[in-house]
Amino acid sequence: MYRKRNPHLAAFSDEKDVECAPFSTGWQVWREIGKNMWLMARRSKGGFVFAPLYVHSFRFLRPHKLTEAEKFNIQYPDPSMITNVADKLRYYRYKKSLRQRDVADYAGINKSTYIHYENPEHDCYPIDKLSRIAELLEVDITDLLDEYNRFLYEGQGQQIRAIRKGMGLTQNEFGRCMGVHGGTVKKWEGDQTILSRASWEIVKQLFLIWVENSYTLGV
Repeated sequence: MYRKRNPHLAAFSDEKDVECAPFSTGWQVWREIGKNMWLMARRSKGGFVFAPLYVHSFRFLRPHKLTEAEKFNIQYPDPSMITNVADKLRYYRYKKSLRQRDVADYAGINKSTYIHYENPEHDCYPIDKLSRIAELLEVDITDLLDEYNRFLYEGQGQQIRAIRKGMGLTQNEFGRCMGVHGGTVKKWEGDQTILSRASWEIVKQLFLIWVENSYTLGV
């Protein structure tokens, strides 16, 4: 619109002052007319052209790769569908719009260490670090655990001991069933050595067999 032809612009400035303003053919800020809003002006043939400029500021949306988060949320619309710790961490991190660096800093670990946490091939997670991460993500730590890490979290020693005694086996006998030395079973039960995921799978199978046999004998 042209300054000369719009009487409403007279409220902003004197007609003579505007016509004498040193405007070039490029856009320039004429005056601020509101929060984050300016009136731009430029000289045009036969007068001046005015246009509003509004600068909109918004919070940066994280993670940086939004498409990655979108694809992940489509794959797992509900956290109950996730069976490993790595993807649980990603799910809740995306939900909070946090970067891997943000989580790593809060947990007191290196970013590279946390990246490894989100690798599905990672097995055992330090409970103290997961507790810090759960605090940041505002979830219960058990929401981040898979079956194996839940077993460790609830105390591997007492659970292995209960299974072994329920089967009526000594540590050496249980060790033979597991394919390990009886001393290893003793360390497991004393929480001196962390049970590997592979060994946990065997313990789980032995437990299921024992439960099935007990039920059959009971019937």
